[in-house]
Formats: sequence, C-alpha cells, structure tokens
Amino acid sequence: MYYVLAFFDEIRGIGATIMMPIIICIMGILLKAGVGKSIRAGLTVGIGFIGLFLVIGLIGTYLGPAVKQMVTNFGLQLDVVDVGWPSAAAIAFASNVGMIIIPVGMVVNVVMLITNTTQTIDIDIWDYWHFAFTGALVAILTGSQLFGVAAAVINMVIIMVLGDWTASGVEKTLDLPGVSLPHGFTAAYAPIAMVLNKLIDMIPRVNRINFNLETLQRRFGVFGEPILVGTVLGAVIGIVAGYGYKGVMNLAIQMGAVLVLIPKMAALLMEGLLPISDAASSFIRDRFKNRGKIYIGLDSAIGVGHPLTLSVSLILVPIAVFLAVILPGNHVLPFADLAVIPWMFVLIIPVVNGNGFRALVIGVVVLTVGLYIATNLSPLITTAALNAQYIKQGSGAISSICDGANPLTWVLVRVYEMGPVVGLGVPAAVAVVMAVFNRKKILREAAEMRAAASLVEAE
Repeated sequence: MYYVLAFFDEIRGIGATIMMPIIICIMGILLKAGVGKSIRAGLTVGIGFIGLFLVIGLIGTYLGPAVKQMVTNFGLQLDVVDVGWPSAAAIAFASNVGMIIIPVGMVVNVVMLITNTTQTIDIDIWDYWHFAFTGALVAILTGSQLFGVAAAVINMVIIMVLGDWTASGVEKTLDLPGVSLPHGFTAAYAPIAMVLNKLIDMIPRVNRINFNLETLQRRFGVFGEPILVGTVLGAVIGIVAGYGYKGVMNLAIQMGAVLVLIPKMAALLMEGLLPISDAASSFIRDRFKNRGKIYIGLDSAIGVGHPLTLSVSLILVPIAVFLAVILPGNHVLPFADLAVIPWMFVLIIPVVNGNGFRALVIGVVVLTVGLYIATNLSPLITTAALNAQYIKQGSGAISSICDGANPLTWVLVRVYEMGPVVGLGVPAAVAVVMAVFNRKKILREAAEMRAAASLVEAE
C-alpha cells in the first residue's frame, strides 16, 4: 500500500503539463488511434495547456496588482486572507484524504463507467484535489478520516453526474465536442445557475433582456470584438485602481491579449484532444452496445477561453471587491483567487445559453453567496492549513474563493454537523439518486443512438 501511495504521490508531483501528454498518448495507443497520431495528440494537448496557463498567468500578474491597488486606495480592512487556489490545492493534497484521493477517484470513475452511471472518462486527475479539499474539512469537523473519504467520494459522484448533464451545453455553447467538465469548483455552480435561470424566465420583460458578443459585434462592429472588449475593461479597471496613463494602457493591452489568446490556446488543446475523443467513442461503441456517447473529462480551463466568460468575469472582478466591502458579516477580501473568477462561469455560460445579462446577474449572486461561504469555512480551512503545516500558529485566518467559496463543499461539510447518520446518509442518498437518474438518461440516449443507426443501415 505504501508503494502504491508513493507512486500516485510521484504522479501528482510531476504536474499536469508533463503527465497530461503522457496519459493522452497512452490512451490513444490503447484506443488504437495510431502511435504517431497519439504522440502528436499528447504533445499538442500538453502545449495547449502550457499556453493556457501562460496566458491565464497574465490575469494574476497584471490584474492582481491592480486590485491590490484598489484595496489600498479605498483603505479596505478585511481580516481573512484569500490565499488562492494553489494554496488550497496544496492543503488538500497534504491532508490524509488527499494522500489517497487519486487512486480512490480513479476507482470511483471506473465503477461509474461500468455501472453506466457516468459517460465521462475523467483524465483530469490533478483536479481531484477539489474532492480531497471537501474530505479534509469533513475529517477535521468530524474527527473521522473515514467520513472525510466518504465525503470526497460523494462529492466526486455528484460532480461526475453534473459533468454529464452539462456536457451537451459545453458542446453547443463552448464548441467543445466530446468534452465534459467534471471540475469540482466549476460544476458546483451549474445547479445554482439552472435555478436562477428558471427564475429569470418567470419575470416578464426581464426574461427578454439579452446581450452577447455576437450582438455587440453586430451593433458596435470592431468595438464589440473580444480584443476591444478586453482592452476597454482593462483600461476601466486601471483607472479605478488609480494607475497613471502608462499603467492604464499596459493593463488595457494585457487584458485585450487575454481575451484574444486564451481562445486560441483552447483551440490548440482541442486539436490534440479530438482524435483521442473520437477513438474513445469508437472503442466504447464497438465493445459496449448498451452505452451511448462517451465524453473526455477535462479541466475547465479549456472552457475559460469563451469570450463571454472572460468578459463577464473581468466586469465582476471590481464588483467582487465592492461586494466584499459592503456585505455585512463578510470577512474575506478577494485577492489571490480573483484570477479564478472565470472558472465560476465556464458552465454558467452554457446554462444561460450565452446570455450575458443573465450571466452577470447570476455572477453577482454566486459571488455574494461565495463570500459568505468563504467566511463561514475560514476556521476549518485555517485548521487544515495548520495541520498540513502550510501556515504557522498565529499567522491569522485564511480562506479562498476556490474552493473556500464552493457551495457544494459548504453543503457537504455543514450537513455533517447534524450528526453522522444524517451527515453521511443524506448526501449519499442524493448522490445515488442523481446517479440512478443519470443511468436512465444514458441508457435512453444509447437506445436512441442504436435506433438511429438501424434506420441508417436500413436505408
């Protein structure tokens, strides 16, 4: 057992940009996509991820200091530090749950595939840290590592099902065929978006309001294109931050570059992934006649490149800081994780079918709720960081937007305060019900696909 854990710990330490090409290449060969094509696909995916991370880094490098300057200018005093997702991931993986989450998560995925309760082959094993993060907090709250592992597994099952349910929207709106996004942070906001989207549908006149980038481009021509939208938003943030004209111009150009380059890097990643996705679908279709479409589960970074996702996110960055100041009872100042706000919207955009107005409204709601959740979970997150020796005693309270503001994590953690029977039984029952409904959906779609294929053969 020790050597197994050491092996997966080594994999975790190598990092996604190295291991992802290896996994893609091996998958391609096993799925008979061809050795040459598999090697090229793996390298292309790896380069695509490197490009994505480099461009996304611009958000933290240039937008982060602007927000910090805004905080200084307005004299904000909030006592819980947003340490960012890298810190949250490190804390999660350093926990006892985190040490075994990769092999446990892989087993869960295989079992769900065998039982037809998911359509997703989740190769994004590094983002299993989201499930480990939930498990680590539950373990601290209950004093039981077993409950922590159970919470992590329940979290994963729910997210896998949500990944399946939103995959059609990912294909249609984000133009990512054969891809689902079972991302522990991103997918948690999809149910909230679904509910709020339905509520907006019920409000006369408001339900007709819509703006998207296509509308902007039709009405404003070149000024509605992503490059101009990003540049203008960057300039506005720079002005609010009190930058001089050079700083404003620099931030404007950098944010314009982000809106242009991220979609191109995402397209490069998809170029490498499509041959493997097609091979996986053919492999499953030939060997499992009762199974419908199969999706490749990826990090939601691949969907961050949608221009509307980035535009809405840039608008919400200063709004997030403003909300942190005015919300009574909030103690978290968003800072390090402001760069991950786009991850919140990757699945919200498909849910609202690309409606920018609804995305903004939902964004304000989830940020408001998220700040309260991050404040509420701060004591547990701080304890987890102390246990992992990530911070020292007396360092002060910490939290994060990712995953400290995650609504699903909060529910799974706080339900355990109602006792072990309710805390384990209710979430497990919800996960099972979702999986059963998903199984029925998968089998129905498979039957429809077989019927359609029969008609084609008959003709």
